[in-house]
Formats: sequence, C-alpha cells, structure tokens
Amino acid sequence: MAEASARRSKTAEASVRRSDTAEAGAGRPETAKASAWRPGTAGTNARPLPTSPDPATFRKVLSNFCSGVVIVTTVDDQGPTGMTCQSFSSLSLDPPLVLLCPGKGSTTWPRIAATGVFCVNILAEHQQADCWRFASKGADKFDGTSWHATPGGSPVLDGVIGYVDCRVEAVHDGGDHHIVVGRVLDLAVTSTARPLLYFRNSHPRVEDPHAGHIPFLGAPDW
Repeated sequence: MAEASARRSKTAEASVRRSDTAEAGAGRPETAKASAWRPGTAGTNARPLPTSPDPATFRKVLSNFCSGVVIVTTVDDQGPTGMTCQSFSSLSLDPPLVLLCPGKGSTTWPRIAATGVFCVNILAEHQQADCWRFASKGADKFDGTSWHATPGGSPVLDGVIGYVDCRVEAVHDGGDHHIVVGRVLDLAVTSTARPLLYFRNSHPRVEDPHAGHIPFLGAPDW
C-alpha cells in the first residue's frame, strides 16, 4: 500500500511539472525547428519575381544615381592610352583597394590589362571635353592633352581633382563588363576644383558652395 501511495505521489508531481512548463511557455512565439529553413529557401512563398528588366529601362533607372567620372590611363609600347569610366568605387582600406568596371567591348581595356598598371584620374567640373574625348573609340585621345607620369609611369591629366595609381590585383567576370580590382600604390589630391558629375546622361553643376564640407561623424556603417 505504501508503494502504491508513493507511485501516485510521483505521478502527481510529474503532472504538476508538465503543467508548469506549459504555462511558462504560454504566449511565447513558437521557434522554428532547425530543419525548417534551408539556405536559398527564404521567400519561397512570396509572389514570383518579374523577369529581368530590358536594357533601356535598366539604363534609365540607374542614370538617376549621380556619380563622379574618372579617366583610367596607362602607357604601353604604343604610347599613352585611356578611357572614361563611370563605374568606379573604393573597395577596401586595408589593404587599399579600388574597383572599376570596363565594358567587355572596350578597345582600351585590353591595353591597360596588358600593362598591369593604371591610374584613375578624378575629373574636375571643367573637364567635360576630356570626358567625352576619352569615351570615344579610335581617336588619338591624348592629342593636345597635357599630362605627367606617376611614379608608376601612368598618365595624370593636368587639371584633375586627384589621382589613384594602381596595379591590377584581380579581374572577375561581371556579365557584359569586367570587375577589376586595383591595389592602390599611390594617390593624391591635386586640385580644389568642383567635381565633374554624371546624372541622367548629363553633367549637372555642383551649386552648393558648402559641398564637401560635411563634418566627419565617425566611420560609416558600410
């Protein structure tokens, strides 16, 4: 009889523990099981995404992203050469890296790639003519252009805001463009002129006299 009483007591205690556990979990959101999510399955219940946009729409929308303009230069056995490039960005501080994206149809990029070095010239507002001349094919782009060489030998155009001298670190595929990573060897600010901008297929002016004087608020989160 004592054994039966002990068994009933243990059964009652277990029941109370189960009840307490259930109450403690009441109102809490259920956690997904470990097997409920797999990489690449997020959003599978959402509506189907549209197909790729047509090139004209792609260009029109992306032209609303205002950017600066650069001319990328080098010197090979044929002489100095260069090309206008809008797709340019800083990439890393440590090590110092930049990236640019020349089109695969460019006739200038193969010459730059063959040398393994290049200089990014950051254009000033008054250099629209240089911008369009270096964007052309077949012309002698350096005809009438004053420049001097960086320590690495690549041309720095007179009048630019600054330059970034690089060697080719890596080249990746990017659809109809190359993604070029450059290791920065030398760089400098060479002018206080306003930048040449590119926005909606034109070159707007920087009207704000205080542009470039935003106080530093700490390292950005990007």
